Amino acid sequence: MILAGDIGGTKTVLALFDGRMSRPRLIRRQRFRSTEFDGLEEVLRRFMRDHRGPVESACLGLAGPVVNGCCRTTNLPWVVDGRRVAALLDGASVELINDIEALTYGVAMLKGRALRTIARGADPGGGSVAVIAAGTGLGEGAACWDGARHIPIPLEGGHTDFAPRNDIEIELLRYLLGKYPRVGWERVLSGPGLVNIYCFLRDSSRRREPRWLTLELADGDPAAAVTRAALKRKDPLCRDALKLFVSLYGAEAGNLALKVNATGGVYIGGGIAPRIVDSICDGTFMEAFLAKGRMRSLMEKIRVRVVLDTDCALLGAFNCARLRRTGGRLVLNY
Repeated sequence: MILAGDIGGTKTVLALFDGRMSRPRLIRRQRFRSTEFDGLEEVLRRFMRDHRGPVESACLGLAGPVVNGCCRTTNLPWVVDGRRVAALLDGASVELINDIEALTYGVAMLKGRALRTIARGADPGGGSVAVIAAGTGLGEGAACWDGARHIPIPLEGGHTDFAPRNDIEIELLRYLLGKYPRVGWERVLSGPGLVNIYCFLRDSSRRREPRWLTLELADGDPAAAVTRAALKRKDPLCRDALKLFVSLYGAEAGNLALKVNATGGVYIGGGIAPRIVDSICDGTFMEAFLAKGRMRSLMEKIRVRVVLDTDCALLGAFNCARLRRTGGRLVLNY
């Protein structure tokens, strides 16, 4: 029995899988709202109280850096210690990994409609892979190719300095510097980042916000309100905000692809991408992705895909536990 987890700032998803199969056979799955709990151990106790059998191994993908078997989650006030989790699971083998590392392991298990290709690129015959995922925060990762397998590498690139490309983005940076002492990419590429972009466009244009939108923005999930208004074409500022968000997404995905020389492809994951996949596919994302000057010819050879399976990181945690238990190799099929 393998326990897998996908732990983020908004949601925590736990699942039990039959580990005897190469493909996951789900035994039980449950989703929790992360902010309703004081820590992961409380969530685990709630999840495990109805399961009486032993758990052989566990792998938990966490939204934050994992150092010496511990993780202080970035957008959630939790500290997760792998030793304490192992004790709670009666001595099971426990792996804590970054959530984008888990997403990378999950991508290897996806097929068909779980992925949507927005740029076909060219067959590299192997090559390193980049993974970028906007949700409550911005996660980035990579999988380096050593000639026989892919080796996932967790990154914290979402917290690198935001780099504007034009006058409007310079104004956006100045606006955000009025709110935050430092502006990283996560301030513009995340759910809260989309809201930041909308507020910048609203405040800088001095256009009146319709009352219905004010009420929706105040109703608990402003990012979802901006997204709905944009996709339903109900408000022009929301449409402009989403378009700028998608352009910035493409630019930073291209930056990551260059940094890791991602000839093996780029995967766009996270909770936001499946909801706005048509906007990502309308050309705005790829225009920004390809705009890398003398490196454009390299960028044109990179395949870009959107991960539509929202359980990809959960599947990846299972896959990581299975591969580490069996000594198997991770190979991401181009």
